[in-house]
Amino acid sequence: MYSRQKAAAAIAIAAASIISTPTFAAGVADLYKGRTITIAIPYGPGGTYDKYGSSFANHLGRHIPGKPNVIVQHRPGAGGAKAMNYTYNVAPKNGTFGMVPLDAAVVNQLLRPDRMRYDANKFQWLGSSNQTNSVMVVRSDSGVKKWQDLRKIEVVGANSGKTNSGYMNPKLMSVLLGLKMRFVTGYKGSSRSILAIEQGEAQMSSFNWLTWDSKVPHWFRGKNPFARPILQNGVDKDPELPHVPMLADLVKESEKPLVAFIASMGPIGRGITMPPGVPKHVIKALRKAYDDMNADPAFEAELKKRRLRLIPSSGEKIQEIVRKALTASSPDVIKRVRKVIFGSTS
Repeated sequence: MYSRQKAAAAIAIAAASIISTPTFAAGVADLYKGRTITIAIPYGPGGTYDKYGSSFANHLGRHIPGKPNVIVQHRPGAGGAKAMNYTYNVAPKNGTFGMVPLDAAVVNQLLRPDRMRYDANKFQWLGSSNQTNSVMVVRSDSGVKKWQDLRKIEVVGANSGKTNSGYMNPKLMSVLLGLKMRFVTGYKGSSRSILAIEQGEAQMSSFNWLTWDSKVPHWFRGKNPFARPILQNGVDKDPELPHVPMLADLVKESEKPLVAFIASMGPIGRGITMPPGVPKHVIKALRKAYDDMNADPAFEAELKKRRLRLIPSSGEKIQEIVRKALTASSPDVIKRVRKVIFGSTS
């Protein structure tokens, strides 16, 4: 009797699993059929966030059941924090709104909790398509040819705000290495900051190498280049910049944890995250769609055309990176980094 009941239960479970797959797919397809997904971009048009985001919009919908339309929406402000806070607290939680998150999402949460009204671990990360280092570039006519020159020559740096990597990385570099820099914030994205350098309003900024190489590759050519990459910060050296020194190799041993904390931005890369509250079965479908998009030759071809790299990571992997970054950062390191970058410990 027991064995027959057990066998019947096993058959029922097997049958349920067979039925559940198409039912699940049909449920997600019904959700998205005829609908539009909006992907928020935390900066203005033209930067790598925008380029990756618009590439996602061109390809992701084909891989989602129901084949929804996907569009981008620019939400610049406060160094990207405005879009992060909106997506977490205000945006629809039904799977129709996501964003290209800041690579500084975790660092911002820990350093400026008063302004970051979100928990990065409760965002639902779909995946990433790149990993980034922050690379400081300086105009050559400033007289700067190597990072040591900045101990004598002062430059003005352009960036969007204190909550983005374009400010935090060079600020950390300037304090730890004793470099002479002044910072002007408020430029809406990397394109405006680069234009400021080109027009002579500023002489320096710090973005990932893809931003520089895709927007102004001519700056770095010839015997007398317009500008030079002189420092980088990340987990590993950018493969295209083997001769540009890493910040971690130049600081004191006691300062290396501070550098590593800021360098944790890189692996988050350029991807998509959804706000908390989106049903788990929808996130599962979207993560699969994101993985399928990363494996799609047409998507890779568009990235290459835009001079963007494809270094794919799954949503599960990014979720774990975020969790570890939040739990592994000691209060002492956070306090010290906050003092270095913002001038206070609170």
